[in-house]
Amino acid sequence: MKVFDVTITETLKKTVQIEADNRNEAEQIVSDNWLGSEYILDAECFSGVAFKAEVMQKSKGYER
Repeated sequence: MKVFDVTITETLKKTVQIEADNRNEAEQIVSDNWLGSEYILDAECFSGVAFKAEVMQKSKGYER
């Protein structure tokens, strides 16, 4: 039987409206606000989930 590492990626998504002079400024303002905990993404912001399995590689140190 093989051993797999399975990565689970959950996506949270939230859209906020912001006034700015351009796209870069808008993204920077929202980034700063997010870092300052103004926007909290929680279960209500759930957008999807993905699973990716990879065969676990044996370490060469354990092979004989």
